[in-house]
Amino acid sequence: MKTFILAFIAVLFSFAARGQADFRTAEQTAKDKHQLLLLNFSGSDWCIPCIRMRREIFDDSVFIQSVGSALVIYSADFPRKKKNAPPEAIRLQNEALADKYNPEGHFPFTVLLDSSGAVLRTWDGYPVEGREGFVQKLKVLTHDYHQ
Repeated sequence: MKTFILAFIAVLFSFAARGQADFRTAEQTAKDKHQLLLLNFSGSDWCIPCIRMRREIFDDSVFIQSVGSALVIYSADFPRKKKNAPPEAIRLQNEALADKYNPEGHFPFTVLLDSSGAVLRTWDGYPVEGREGFVQKLKVLTHDYHQ
């Protein structure tokens, strides 16, 4: 049991470094800081493009340094393995987000929202423009949003 608790805490800390643990918190942070919210639908333990996107984009220092601090990031994760399942409240929250923003269930699917929740842009699948193009597009969108 002690090992499970330590592992759970480690997962929470590693996730918190990359994004918000709860969408309502992410949404409120975006409102408070007048920032854009990047909502990413992912299947972290089964979707190869999702895993690639996490590794090559979201965890990349170029992304983090270029736009990571200008955005509030939330990952609505839909893992298949029971051991990776989020708490029930987060699972229900992610399902509601999918119903609203990703009703066709595409993975990965990324939505850029303004601080009021309006959709500014979507990416279906791994961004065709690659990491550099994706980061550049986000730079332009965040810059334009703050003007």
